[in-house]
Amino acid sequence: MPNKEVGEPHATELQTLNFKVSDAFKRSYKAYAAQRGMTMLDLLKEGFELSREADRK
Repeated sequence: MPNKEVGEPHATELQTLNFKVSDAFKRSYKAYAAQRGMTMLDLLKEGFELSREADRK
């Protein structure tokens, strides 16, 4: 189910988010997500939500 607060679209409406990171960052990020049993996308979304919550305080 889409997250209305973030404006998450249905799967057929997904857009590509492109940005470049260093190889070391990508490896570290991917490994961290895997260790937590998450996809890299889920980790990105979680981090975004935590950042938004911190800004509300």
